[in-house]
Amino acid sequence: MEEYDVLIIGAGPIGMACGINAKTAGLSYVIVEKGALVNSLYNYPVFMTFFSTSQKLEIGGVPFVSINPKPNRNEAVEYYRRVAENFELNINLFEQVNGVQKETDGSFEVSTSKRQYKVKNVIISTGFYDVPLLMNIPGEQLPKVTHYYKDPHLYAFQDVVVIGANNSGIDAALETYRKGANVTLVIRGPEIGSYVKYWVRPDIENRIKEGEIKAFFNAEVTDIQKDSVTIKTQTETFTLKNDFVIAMTGYQPDFDMLKKLGVTLGDENANRPVYNPETMETSLPGLYLAGVVCGGMDTHKWFIENSRVHADQIFKHIGAKN
Repeated sequence: MEEYDVLIIGAGPIGMACGINAKTAGLSYVIVEKGALVNSLYNYPVFMTFFSTSQKLEIGGVPFVSINPKPNRNEAVEYYRRVAENFELNINLFEQVNGVQKETDGSFEVSTSKRQYKVKNVIISTGFYDVPLLMNIPGEQLPKVTHYYKDPHLYAFQDVVVIGANNSGIDAALETYRKGANVTLVIRGPEIGSYVKYWVRPDIENRIKEGEIKAFFNAEVTDIQKDSVTIKTQTETFTLKNDFVIAMTGYQPDFDMLKKLGVTLGDENANRPVYNPETMETSLPGLYLAGVVCGGMDTHKWFIENSRVHADQIFKHIGAKN
């Protein structure tokens, strides 16, 4: 059994920031990640542009140099890889955490798909991108339906329905349209989402105004068939010819895993984890949260730029205990 002062679950930017802090503090640590390095960013759309500037995405004092005013996904993936390399972070990739058990001596025993660990502190920094919010409608499991959009080329010259009002849905609609797709945008509310990037909003509004992208507001997809979809609006229900459905309906943290790891969840609707906002420690001593996972269903509360400080808060508290 391997022993460490700190085990960090998740090798995203905030998990890596925690690893850097642990190393700087002279603590033994390991970062365990079920997928690739910065797995969520890796699964972002290939051409995605961040809302934040590169400076706000920096960790460990390593400059993030971009040729663009706002960096893109490819630049970010390479930046964080170089940070991991620069600090020689101790990261075990493609290793799933299966359980965390609090021991009588105050330590934790962590079991993964590959080994067992005995550690003094556990930090959960797992993000929210792994569990899509399902529509729970007939046909949602068909191969033509995806909740993860990567590259627009696949959809060239196809009839595509995009579901979603915010950045991921709007980006998918615009990019597939520009690759020659016949795009229909279905939005549950009365307008484009308030979180849409300010430089993208005029583009989508103009495409809709010109009829280049069809849009239905106050609408929902109620059924998905092999060659069509059924759309319900406030005034009618109709069937539309369709090849692909890109359902950008949002994501949520893995709440079942959080509960299994010992995290108490608060309000039933928000499922917001309970923790001390000054130390980031949960109700279980030695178990901490960091990053976007802290927001529960409110996935627009925490980002890389405003949760980098969580690493400092956590290690200040750990240092005070030692």
